[in-house]
Amino acid sequence: MRLVGERTETGGPAARPPGVVLQAVLERITYVNEETGYTIARVATERGGDELTTVVGPLLGAQVGESLRLTGRWTSHPRYGRQFEVWSYTTVLPATIQGIQRYLGSGLIKGIGPKMAERIVAHFGTDTLEVIEKTPERLIEVPGLGPKRQRMIADAWEEQKIIKEVMVFLQGVGVSTSIAVRIFKQYGEASISVVRNQPYRLAEDVWGIGFKTADTIAQAVGIPHDSPDRVKAGLRYTLSQAADDGHCFLPAPNLIADAVKILQVPADLVAACLREMAEQQEPQAPGSNGSGVVCEDIPAPAGGEGRIPAVYLTPFHRAEVSLAASLRALMTTFRDRLAAFAGVDWDAALSWVAGRTGARLAPEQAEAVRLALTGKVAVLTGGPGCGKSFTVKSIVTLARAKKAKVILAAPTGRAAKRLSELTGHEATTVHRLLQLRPGGDAAYDRDNPLDADLVVVDEASMLDLLLANKLVKAIAPGTHLLFVGDVDQLPSVGAGEVLRDLLASPEIPRVRLTQIFRQAQQSGVVVNAHRVNQGLHPYTKGYPDFFLFPCEEPERIAELTVDVVANRIPRRFGLDPRRDVQVLVPMHRGVAGAAALNAALQEALTPAREGVPERRYGGRVFRVGDKVTQLRNNYEKGAAGVFNGTVGVVTAINPEEHTLTVLTDEDESVDYSFDELDELAHAYAVSIHRSQGSEYPAVVIPLATSAWMMLQRNLLYTAITRAKRLVVIVGSRRALAHAVRTRGAGRRHTGLTHRLRRD
Repeated sequence: MRLVGERTETGGPAARPPGVVLQAVLERITYVNEETGYTIARVATERGGDELTTVVGPLLGAQVGESLRLTGRWTSHPRYGRQFEVWSYTTVLPATIQGIQRYLGSGLIKGIGPKMAERIVAHFGTDTLEVIEKTPERLIEVPGLGPKRQRMIADAWEEQKIIKEVMVFLQGVGVSTSIAVRIFKQYGEASISVVRNQPYRLAEDVWGIGFKTADTIAQAVGIPHDSPDRVKAGLRYTLSQAADDGHCFLPAPNLIADAVKILQVPADLVAACLREMAEQQEPQAPGSNGSGVVCEDIPAPAGGEGRIPAVYLTPFHRAEVSLAASLRALMTTFRDRLAAFAGVDWDAALSWVAGRTGARLAPEQAEAVRLALTGKVAVLTGGPGCGKSFTVKSIVTLARAKKAKVILAAPTGRAAKRLSELTGHEATTVHRLLQLRPGGDAAYDRDNPLDADLVVVDEASMLDLLLANKLVKAIAPGTHLLFVGDVDQLPSVGAGEVLRDLLASPEIPRVRLTQIFRQAQQSGVVVNAHRVNQGLHPYTKGYPDFFLFPCEEPERIAELTVDVVANRIPRRFGLDPRRDVQVLVPMHRGVAGAAALNAALQEALTPAREGVPERRYGGRVFRVGDKVTQLRNNYEKGAAGVFNGTVGVVTAINPEEHTLTVLTDEDESVDYSFDELDELAHAYAVSIHRSQGSEYPAVVIPLATSAWMMLQRNLLYTAITRAKRLVVIVGSRRALAHAVRTRGAGRRHTGLTHRLRRD
């Protein structure tokens, strides 16, 4: 049974008179706010006849077809008329043949679709649910229902029973249905015990649950406000939040101050708990969770004085130390798997490669080629139109001419595909290259390195600390490693800014390409990317590939964005609005944010169709043809995992098997069970951060003043450089000007540069 308790802001029961009870069947959900659970739905009632009743309130988790007992009150809306305001609800099993058939055919029970539900109910009548509950082996009496499906139905029914028992407890302590499902998936029948006795484990073990949710639960089960367990969990949460913001560590005073704000306890208690956590820290086996902390004094970055008392979560400290050691070892080894280039005649070699590629290299490009083929570790950076890709192609061409084993990799599938097209050599994602396994361990590492003479990593600005460490550990001594990327783009989504730290280290050889080639100077995309990077306003007239549609109101910006994507670009440029056009937004919330634009673009490009299955999860509705993106790393999906930021298209929805199928941009077909759909979000509009490493024929950028705090130069620069052929900015001239003149946020807290220094 599913319960939703009514609670006050302080967590106690709300003082409210007994409500009216309404028995109803959920027919249609028209709106859901995932954050609050507020839902607008249409239900059928016994007294309503064929007319449906509107209900509003906390219904998150209720599924179409379920019979509900709603508690609340009748109200009158000035525009929509009479409706029922829901305070709480429970699910009840239906009693009529029609209700049972609708319930079973709604997709709630894996293995039963509408047609199978009709057959089962036709055979067992009103005894159907009792048969499934008590004698499920009798299901094979139904024509066309074999032993395999019978076991699937029995197992799914039993799981539903356990889930509902867990739901009753969890929602009694203020946990929403969607979060309760995640807890159950993690702990199964042990869920209640974990929540009651170790509630702060939830923040570390369950994706999507942070400290605040775990803290609410902990208070509901009686954990004291000043409990050391609570304070330590709050410190880990503060460091985890900092990592989400890109920091590898926090200075101890910053950490204590931030934790005090979150925990509302004295600073001396927080400091004491931090000291205790640091003293308890012990070396942990590779692959362990490592949720402790490491305190270390490190030198202030360039321009600063003294030392910083840095506090790391263990995995980030371990990764930073390991990455620096691995890079130093690669640079100092006597082995050289490209020793043939040590005494090469470079004039002859560069003339030869020009004959093969059809163009001569500029002096700084030639320098980069020599560096990559003679230096063990190197960085190639530069903006759009400066010839990074052609330089890489020349490097690969020369290396292969010497029979070298070359590996090309990039952080995303789209970037790898583009690298392959540019070089004519196979490229792969870093994740697939390393063959990451469940838990995140790599098949290739220091003990089992990659068999390569040259490894080239493109879009290196996207490499976060943890992934870079895994990659560099897998490079064999003597192998040459070249990082390629645009350091002026946004740093990685994950913690660290590896490319910037490498360029800040005098020990790492590098070449920065600065010359914009003549052909690129004809492109408004390239010219304006460089203007924005220099703090200059882009030219919005005079180029056939760069446009500004000025408007100020966020609602109008959203409307115009949808029109540009769905109608104007396809009509003028012949581009497919789903495949070729990508909306890139500064932020998620607001009427011109990713969430609202995704809903509007889905309605315009992939509307509901009669007879075509769709699946609602929380506030999202998934349809065949939807463009979607993966929200977290899942090492157990697909052939070698599906990773945060992977984009794909929904190709099938199977109500009987409870599966939704996505064809990813790496051309892999991946199945998701319906209870895994929290891992997917629509991708008609994505954040600019999430677009890193990808390239699209056309990019549309809505800019509203409501995103004022997010509008920064490197954000806009990154968005513009994602476009191959066309950029359209829709929005406020004032917002555009603010983005151009606002430098990006300050440097992240990282220690990699100082760790690269030779002792």
